[in-house]
Amino acid sequence: MSISLTEDFKTVAELQSNAAEILQQMQQTGRPVVITVEGKPAAVMLDAATYEEKLKKLNFALLVAEAEAQIRAGMSRPAEEFFEEFEREHKIPRSTRSARGK
Repeated sequence: MSISLTEDFKTVAELQSNAAEILQQMQQTGRPVVITVEGKPAAVMLDAATYEEKLKKLNFALLVAEAEAQIRAGMSRPAEEFFEEFEREHKIPRSTRSARGK
């Protein structure tokens, strides 16, 4: 995600007086807007679609990281072993396993 140092930094006063214009800028450019207080970054504004996209990616990355940690800790097993147990517990007949090459 890119950001323009000259266009995407706004003061709190600018946000208060030009909120609609700033929101329109975010929607048109797809870039976040940094809100500053006393010259220092205080908040970052994203349009809702970008925020949702970033949140989904973050959640996915957290799930992958958790799975990787479980694998490193030896908490995994062969897929075939899992499927055999699953089929036994759910009383799935062997004839339906032909899709997996059995």
